Amino acid sequence: MGEPASPIPDIESPCIGTCTLGPEGLCIGCFRSGEEVGDWLKYSPERRRSIMRELPLRGQQLFDDG
Repeated sequence: MGEPASPIPDIESPCIGTCTLGPEGLCIGCFRSGEEVGDWLKYSPERRRSIMRELPLRGQQLFDDG
């Protein structure tokens, strides 16, 4: 029998399953850009964490009524 498959690594993601890009080009569910969503698995853990630190501010800006 062959070698067992390698386990799939856990990759932290802000995705909540609401994958819709708004007019600003950001996902209205996780606040990532389309490029960031598409390239997420290619990013290093450090790059993903850096983007995730920016997401709360993006969300505030996206839904700010002011």
